[in-house]
Amino acid sequence: MDTPTQPLTTGIVDWLKDEIEQNRLTEGSKLPSEKQLCEQFGVSRSVVREAISQLKSEGLVSSHQGRGVFVNARSARQSFRLSSTALDDHDAIEHIIELLVAFESAAARHAAVRHTSADLKAIRRALVGMEYAILNDQPGDSEDYAFHQAICDATHNPHFIALNEYLEQHVRGLIRQARTNTVTHHQDLVMAVQTEHHQILDAIEARDGAAAAHAAETHLRNAAQRLDIYLKD
Repeated sequence: MDTPTQPLTTGIVDWLKDEIEQNRLTEGSKLPSEKQLCEQFGVSRSVVREAISQLKSEGLVSSHQGRGVFVNARSARQSFRLSSTALDDHDAIEHIIELLVAFESAAARHAAVRHTSADLKAIRRALVGMEYAILNDQPGDSEDYAFHQAICDATHNPHFIALNEYLEQHVRGLIRQARTNTVTHHQDLVMAVQTEHHQILDAIEARDGAAAAHAAETHLRNAAQRLDIYLKD
């Protein structure tokens, strides 16, 4: 669940990342002090510290006791990360959908072959949760996340599980933002999404890897088309 400070933190993180990527803050450069960042963005020290902590977790910066926070060498940075994307950036959204199609198709294929009875119950439970949310006029975002996470869990591959969590934070939330804004106006589309989810589950349950991959790809490609409708509202 998002915390109240996240939008404030995101602004600082995005600005510092841009400074680093554009080489305005180069390797070994010292970041502005907490006080300077607080004044620049009009936020508290806790918000600044949260932003710096995020940059540290990505390997972009390191703190040195008594000296400050410095930009790491490229070789020490996290090698993969996704830049912030706006909903109206169609090229970037297309690239994201392409990435999700490749990832989720592979996850569904592996889940179909490797799932246990407990995995199948978790996937089904999340799907039932989505249906309950829809019946109560809720978008079912957390249940949707649980569905995709349960599929990745069923791959029994820790890298699929970790990457799914990363994509959830940096990609799927963007797509859900548009869906949440229009879910009450497109009940026919919401039910189409559920049908696609059922097709993924059915293929996984049947241990049909090819069908599961195809169902996951179809779901993502249809999601891209629906996104255009959501953005026009």
